[in-house]
Amino acid sequence: MFTNDVFTEPIHGYLRLSATTLALKIRRLEVGVEELMQVFIDRINVVNARINAVVVDRFSEALQEAKEMDEMLLEMSEEERNELEGSKPFLGIPFTAKEAFAVTGLPNSGGLVARKDYIAQEDAVVVHRLRQAGAIPLALTNCSELCMWWESANRVYGRTCNPFDITKIVGGSSGGEGAIIGAAGSVIGVGSDIGGSIRMPSFFNGIFGHKPSPEIVPNSGQFPDATGNRQQFLCTGPMCRYAQDLKPLLRVMAGENASSLSLDIPVDVTKLRFYTMEDCGGHFLVSNVDPELKQAQQHVCQQLEEKLGVRVEAIKIEKLASSLEIWTSMMSSAAQKSFCFYMGNQEAEINPFWELIKSCARLSNHTIPAIGLGMLEKFEALTPKRVSESFIQMGEELREELESILGEDGVLLYPSHPSVALNHNLPLLFPFNFSYTAIFNVLYMPVTQCPVGLSKSGLPLGIQVVAGNNKDHLSIAVAMEIERFCGGWNRLYNQKQTALKTEQ
Repeated sequence: MFTNDVFTEPIHGYLRLSATTLALKIRRLEVGVEELMQVFIDRINVVNARINAVVVDRFSEALQEAKEMDEMLLEMSEEERNELEGSKPFLGIPFTAKEAFAVTGLPNSGGLVARKDYIAQEDAVVVHRLRQAGAIPLALTNCSELCMWWESANRVYGRTCNPFDITKIVGGSSGGEGAIIGAAGSVIGVGSDIGGSIRMPSFFNGIFGHKPSPEIVPNSGQFPDATGNRQQFLCTGPMCRYAQDLKPLLRVMAGENASSLSLDIPVDVTKLRFYTMEDCGGHFLVSNVDPELKQAQQHVCQQLEEKLGVRVEAIKIEKLASSLEIWTSMMSSAAQKSFCFYMGNQEAEINPFWELIKSCARLSNHTIPAIGLGMLEKFEALTPKRVSESFIQMGEELREELESILGEDGVLLYPSHPSVALNHNLPLLFPFNFSYTAIFNVLYMPVTQCPVGLSKSGLPLGIQVVAGNNKDHLSIAVAMEIERFCGGWNRLYNQKQTALKTEQ
């Protein structure tokens, strides 16, 4: 029997445990690090031929590092092993990272053909911090060309497919990361997000993804980098299958900046103020939110009210209808290096119109979305300054309005995207649907994407939880409650298994 997903058989029990649970078992000598590493490698080998999420691996090195960890742990006393929870909370846990992040000795092309032979000489800061916390880099995953499109495909590694239906997209730009975690080939991973590049892939692949508050997790060591004010818009953050991993992952990634996020302060979610918006208010260039996603959001609100005894207030923020123009204007004003300059491998700007002609004869090294973005950049330069400045001012006003509404103890429930995962290439027909995630990058707000079940067609549903700047602990706390009520990734997997048995 042929199926379009990768869940045709039950998976190994270790793959259904969170990273923090597995790390505890490792410290207790209940699970061997080398044994665990092999389980994840075997799973990647099973699924990757169908989804093309992992594009570079370091399996042999990871197994050797795992073996050395096992030997170290056997020589330690129980007390010494217990103490590792503080210094190395992810000891022995494999992790994956978007190929845009530098990992020593591995490619770091960002999906750009001109950079395909570039080998990283040192780890990105966030990769280094995860290694220091005991985690072992296992593989790198696919992204869109130069990380600026919401389907992960490029001329270096090809296209990545959705584990829940290989005919569908995985999102971008951290799409390979979302796909391999969603396929149970990885449990935690590293993504980056300037317009939804963590949250859209997490949504399409049924996992959790967190875009932190700006300047909390270092962006250094990824390509392309961010310059000017875009450094505040670009956020590096965690992607994972289980909500309980979000906070410890963010703590490790943030390093000394974690203290500004109040991650160690318990959150009484029953004391929070909850707000909900089911769409942005409508925009002629952005799709309407699918009714099934609205129903899923209503179900989450109902569960919060019934289980926590809170009130979820429906609100309307009119300026969110201009999310696309606000994000585009603020991104353009913040740019120091053009997208066309990055397409030229930071040596010279390419001519996107000439590349479009070349692509018609299959002579271009660039994807159609990248060429289109380059052309759009040229047209945006023609926008009257007064128009862009008016949207920048609107963005500042929107930031103040939303911060005033959320305050110190409020969260907003908001759609992750207007639709579930589309067929491959269809994002070209709906290029601006990313605005549902992008707006929060320029508003400086932390956002956690949460899986909340499967659609009737068997694709993941999701919702964003938005909090005020530096209130990451609130959105993560609510995400943990949503996982408890809605079942998280495990529920999605169980639904797939049930459907499979029904078909048989």
